[in-house]
Amino acid sequence: MSEQAADPRPGVLRELQDGVAILSFNRPEKHNAGAHDPSALEWAHNNPDVRVIVIRGEGKSFNSGRDTTLLGTREGDEGDFEFVRRATLMRINGLYRSKPVIAAVKGYAIGGGFEAALAADIRVGSRDAKLCLAEIRYGILPDTGGTQMLTTLIGPARTKYMVLSGDYVDGQTAYEWGIFDFLVDTPEETDTKALEIARTIASRSPAAVEMGKQLVDQMYVGDVANGIRQELLAQTALFQTDDYKEQRAALREKRPPVFKRR
Repeated sequence: MSEQAADPRPGVLRELQDGVAILSFNRPEKHNAGAHDPSALEWAHNNPDVRVIVIRGEGKSFNSGRDTTLLGTREGDEGDFEFVRRATLMRINGLYRSKPVIAAVKGYAIGGGFEAALAADIRVGSRDAKLCLAEIRYGILPDTGGTQMLTTLIGPARTKYMVLSGDYVDGQTAYEWGIFDFLVDTPEETDTKALEIARTIASRSPAAVEMGKQLVDQMYVGDVANGIRQELLAQTALFQTDDYKEQRAALREKRPPVFKRR
């Protein structure tokens, strides 16, 4: 049985299939950049009929992060700290959720989109995937757990490479490093494999599944949550630096940045 739930924001589609909530980023023409709706995850976690959650992307990509045409825009006169804090709290709260989340990653997963995949409990990836923490290209750093969650998966050195270079990692490398738990050959297979895993878990005892997830999570969640709070402070500080202003100007003027010596 499938139930299509009404979604006030088309950025994320919601579907319920036999205990599995399928949340789909839905801006395929933009590689799902800016396809964001925290209420979709709230709906899935609070729905008693949902046992497992799958997050995926419509079109060719999982989620390519923030829409770069909107960089620097804010609602109202919100300050840097509050702007970052909203996303930070969402990620920290998500760490303590009890329902397993499986990410089906294909195409681009960049910045916040990549961090959404990292926040999942299990990741299925395709060989065509291109993963990147691109924030340093804009003079800032990840602020919804990228530095912390990635380190738990691949260790400090490889995390530093991704965070400090902003370079892409392909699907094969992501699997070899431990970002992906399962690797499939084609983008279409990511959905098939993710749903297969989700249905298996959904068929198990809900109480045992939730307790099992909690037992594993308690090994690292507290440290990750604390690290995300440090990301908030670092990001807020970076928004005020001359380096950030120069990077923004260089992007706007389409030239290499020129940073002052320290």
